[in-house]
Amino acid sequence: MIRLFTLILLAFLFSTPAMAARLISQVSTDTVEITSSFAGEKLTFFGNIVPDAGSDEEVVEGTFHVVVVVLGPTQNRVARQMSNVLGVWLNTDQVEFEKFPSYFHVLSSAKLSDISDITTLTTNFITPESHTLAALGSDIGKNIRFGRELIRLMTKEGLFGVQENAVNFMSDNFYSARLTLPSNAPPGPYIAMTYVFQNGELIARKSEGFGVRKIGFERFLALSSVQQPLLYGLVCVVLALFTGWLGGVLFRR
Repeated sequence: MIRLFTLILLAFLFSTPAMAARLISQVSTDTVEITSSFAGEKLTFFGNIVPDAGSDEEVVEGTFHVVVVVLGPTQNRVARQMSNVLGVWLNTDQVEFEKFPSYFHVLSSAKLSDISDITTLTTNFITPESHTLAALGSDIGKNIRFGRELIRLMTKEGLFGVQENAVNFMSDNFYSARLTLPSNAPPGPYIAMTYVFQNGELIARKSEGFGVRKIGFERFLALSSVQQPLLYGLVCVVLALFTGWLGGVLFRR
């Protein structure tokens, strides 16, 4: 996960935009706390497009498009295909995707195809499909097929999504966008990457980080399952047995 974030940040640093412009952006919160009553969190992304440092211009003129990409914690994820073998459903094929995001959402001021070409969108990890290119397998056709299915399943769970026309300009250079983080958003570090396009060319970009973390009893359970897995498993078994026994006693009455 850290390696992918590092690569993305390096791309931000060493890729040269088409013209001198600078983006001042911000996210409404730097920490989202998950409790037992967590039902989602509304985030606001906003910013202003200004001339680059040292420029003689007071404003950057023109028509702009903005794309905000929210990327959650990454991990190796396996997509499996189930087949009916002699009446039994079994996993018969699979593809593993390296450093695949657990959450990915795109907010844009227009259709992505109207903002820039597919090569620019893919190389900057703006499209969902760009994250399926790191498949650990030599069968390209199978990788594409499994990648599309994985994106479909993640979209169904509310963890992947593309909202075109979700970025609104309050003035020629000031924009804002709103995103509702779902209740099943995985905890961990997130990056919000903002891209500014003009005439199909990338002219400015900036990234902000924020965290999603569990607090209270939920945090205690999560840490216990990782730090003391044996004790955690034994406690879960004991609780399950006690709950079953108690239910049987109550229903007999």
